[in-house]
Amino acid sequence: MKYFSIIVLIFVIVVLLACFFVFHEIYSPKEPGSDKTVSFLVKQGEGTGEISINLKEQGIIKNSYLFRVYALILGQAEKLQAGEYELSPGMNVPEIVDKLASGEAVKKTIIIIEGWNLRDIGWYFENKGMFVAEELFELVGFPLIDYSEAIDMPEPKDFSEEFDFLGDKPKNISLEGYLFPDTYEIFPEEGIEEIVIRMLANFDKKLNSELREEIISQGKSIFEIVTMASLIEKEVRTFEDKKIVSGILWKRLESKMPLQVDATISYITGRKTTKITKEELKIDSLYNTYKYKGLPLGPISNPGIESIIAAVYPEKSEFWFYLSTPKGETIFSQTLKEHSEAAAKYLK
Repeated sequence: MKYFSIIVLIFVIVVLLACFFVFHEIYSPKEPGSDKTVSFLVKQGEGTGEISINLKEQGIIKNSYLFRVYALILGQAEKLQAGEYELSPGMNVPEIVDKLASGEAVKKTIIIIEGWNLRDIGWYFENKGMFVAEELFELVGFPLIDYSEAIDMPEPKDFSEEFDFLGDKPKNISLEGYLFPDTYEIFPEEGIEEIVIRMLANFDKKLNSELREEIISQGKSIFEIVTMASLIEKEVRTFEDKKIVSGILWKRLESKMPLQVDATISYITGRKTTKITKEELKIDSLYNTYKYKGLPLGPISNPGIESIIAAVYPEKSEFWFYLSTPKGETIFSQTLKEHSEAAAKYLK
């Protein structure tokens, strides 16, 4: 009986020590009082096992096995969400599990500027270390490419079933013009397609029912409006000037006059300059509005809402010509003679 009591006592001590160890490992942080933060990424599809091992390897927790056990017993194992989190070795296991289960991941902010084209957006993603520019082009289409002729290139993804505003966009060109410029908060684990869908959804929201009804009443297509807006976006700065330029360009179209928009040449060459050479004016491209009448093959930039509104609601005027000074001022003229004189004065 005496030996049995000793065995029971030893067992109880062992159990108590084990409980103390487990309690200490779970509720005591690896580095108590530490204010150090660690960026920790949970990838899509990772389970509790992989997460716990990564936490241990990054020095955030002491025991990966007990992390898994705790998450499983508390019913949180299936709730841990993908994302990038700011964690600390000063946090205990319950705090870390709660944070990963809450989905309070760190978001990254991306800013797509009004008037950026696909090249600009692709290079922006690449410079931020998010994606290679070509990944964007393969998904939404390469700039300038007419896919009806480029038979050796795989066509970009068609999003028209998800977004009806793409219904009148020709299938043979990219999504240039539709990646709505704005500030977006994204999760690090989001792929390029998810981000593009966010931009298209934003376009869908901004092009409200009033604008769509007005476009239909004018007998125009959304594609025509977006293309015109993309020209306006690159040509002038203020909303008032945009409305006047819109009126000029629509008037030129109606009169069968070439649009002669310098920004279409810059889009072809990729040169960030307002000085267009005589040789460039002769480039054989359906985006060249000096060589070909009508709208270019497609949009040349991704316009903001002001340019879209200006394209929908052009302002009538007596003007037929305009130019932008180096200071950003727009000079309007009624005749070619006045326009030439303004060019000689402001564009020396």
